[in-house]
Amino acid sequence: MALAQKKSRKNREEQKLAAFLLAPAILIMAVVTVYPLLRSLWISMLEWDLTKPFSGHPFIGFQNYLAILKDPVFWQAAKVTAIFVIGAVSLEIISGLLIALLLNKNFVGRNLVRTLSLLPWAIPPVVNGIMWKWILNPSYGALNGILYSLGLIDEYIIWLGNPILSLLMVILADAWKETPFIMLLFLAALQTIPGELYEAAEVDGANWFKKFWNITLPLIKPTMFVTLSLRTIWALKSFDLIYTLTAGGPSNGTNVIGFYTYLKTFVSLDLGKGSASAYLMTIVVMIVVLLYQKALNQKGTSA
Repeated sequence: MALAQKKSRKNREEQKLAAFLLAPAILIMAVVTVYPLLRSLWISMLEWDLTKPFSGHPFIGFQNYLAILKDPVFWQAAKVTAIFVIGAVSLEIISGLLIALLLNKNFVGRNLVRTLSLLPWAIPPVVNGIMWKWILNPSYGALNGILYSLGLIDEYIIWLGNPILSLLMVILADAWKETPFIMLLFLAALQTIPGELYEAAEVDGANWFKKFWNITLPLIKPTMFVTLSLRTIWALKSFDLIYTLTAGGPSNGTNVIGFYTYLKTFVSLDLGKGSASAYLMTIVVMIVVLLYQKALNQKGTSA
């Protein structure tokens, strides 16, 4: 009995020590995360328009949310966001997996190539947007220069002058930067696969496609789910690239929800509607996370 009481007292002391050590981190998280979330939620239910400084901030409930949902520009931004996310994430997953499969092979200078392939991911998003704006410049851009010198185009193209073409260029710029991250995750997963499995498959006469389909793909599916989840969430929150490359244009052709929220908050100075738009985007992100989590749990259960 005395021994049990001693252990119980020791456990309580350890719990108190753990709580004491965690208290600063919890306080910081509350200040920089919880309070801004609750404050912005409250603002989203107020009529807070900085262009009307003497009107006060009356409580209007969910009217800001209803106004956003009735705005055709918001639904245009939602459509553009969906196209951007599907296009960019699909391109990044496919490209990242193919590059990882190539870099998983043994060849001279493999480590150097692996290091160089990560450079685009190390570039800050704003720098990436400015760089691609130079590349796509219709007068002196590198892309027009290369295509013209190769005889593939007869005249320079205004890449960011058409809504559809500009969205494709934004997807390309995002994929160029984010694909190395996808490749890195897939490469790490590929290196955990035992080589004996491939050797046994070769003995059975399996070709490269059968080895990929029956060995590689099943074993990297958990990594694929994680990668797909992360990139989808990050793509839904995209702002830096849009801001520096196209500013949402032309004709709202690249105006994603993140940029729409920026326009409402910092251009129109309507903090109420801006906060409501941000929370609507947060709800979408949470739904996507839950769907991916459900799919991942089902996969884990079936396995």
